[in-house]
Amino acid sequence: MSVTAPVQAPALRIGPHTIGTPVVLAPMAGITNRAFRRLCREWGPDCLYVSEMITSRALVERNAETMRLIEHDPEESPRSIQLYGVDPATVRLATRMLVTEDRADHIDLNFGCPVPKVTRKGGGAALPWKTGLFRGIVAAAVSEASARGVPVTVKMRVGIDADHTTYLDAGRIAEAEGVAAVALHARTASQAYSGQADWSAVARLKEAVTQVPVLGNGDIWSAQDALDMVARTGCDGVVVGRGCLGRPWLFADLAAAFAGSAARTAPSLGQVCATMRRHTVYLAEFYGDEGKACRDIRKHIAWYLKGFPAGSEVRHHLALVDDLDGLDALLGRLDPRQPWPGADADGPRGRSGSPRRVALPERWLDSRELDPAQAAAVALAESSVSGG
Repeated sequence: MSVTAPVQAPALRIGPHTIGTPVVLAPMAGITNRAFRRLCREWGPDCLYVSEMITSRALVERNAETMRLIEHDPEESPRSIQLYGVDPATVRLATRMLVTEDRADHIDLNFGCPVPKVTRKGGGAALPWKTGLFRGIVAAAVSEASARGVPVTVKMRVGIDADHTTYLDAGRIAEAEGVAAVALHARTASQAYSGQADWSAVARLKEAVTQVPVLGNGDIWSAQDALDMVARTGCDGVVVGRGCLGRPWLFADLAAAFAGSAARTAPSLGQVCATMRRHTVYLAEFYGDEGKACRDIRKHIAWYLKGFPAGSEVRHHLALVDDLDGLDALLGRLDPRQPWPGADADGPRGRSGSPRRVALPERWLDSRELDPAQAAAVALAESSVSGG
């Protein structure tokens, strides 16, 4: 039987910012662009919505696509950007650019990416193993951002694998260096998105980090899951990733739940289709290209229609849609009166995969400090992350 957090959960404080609903949208590559954030804000205006991961080097070099990815809608507040970096000097420059040019109100540092091309170079979830490097990156970002009153937070994983955990050391270091909050995806890099998140790790981090908010991430598929995580771990808020795929109204449910209300959203198929179309229109505005928007929405369609009896033929053609007229014609073939499918549409969604051995630089686990060869490998890590 699940437990619930106390009603009227307190607002989340991130530096000078008060987040009325203690919920953060997790950065997801190719998902949490300006269009998706706009859609989610319509359902939960008092949550914090973070950009896709932005590579520090690409930002410093003013890569055209990266500069587009850091743009925000005029009404977005606070403007939140997640940075990925492996070199303290480059992270410092990227942070300085964001704050001196007034491009962000909040900066989150990514130390949780489990992608092999990143960890193989010592970046992402592999990086906190090297405590000196981790400390240097966090200190550089906080030093630059704090000069302009911009808070810095850290998002990380439990560690590389069950035998090489890093989150408690990293949490204490980040707190000591002046971050405004720490967030933990309660899986290791070797788990990627498989298995079950270990919420007890969030509780242990909350015990270790006492001066700033601790946020929990992992397996929050519903508002009840969020309440349960807060109740079981004592965390100050939650980070939601895959649970909102095809369900931006989850943020309305979360807002209601943390306000002590039992109200939940159960849209009909017609309402889901209207949301999907609005998402596509926002993507067209974001890209300035209707065709590109329709190609992008294709990956969202299965999430939106999960549990609904839409039929294989319509689903197949929706996966090939290339303009709004075509989208409208296909959506018009669905019965808008179909009710929310309930359990068939709830639960896990998005990628999961299976556990794997983490790709790392040679002899990475021999020491918590960098040797010269590893320093050279880490220097290449940013260049292995394309685009933003």
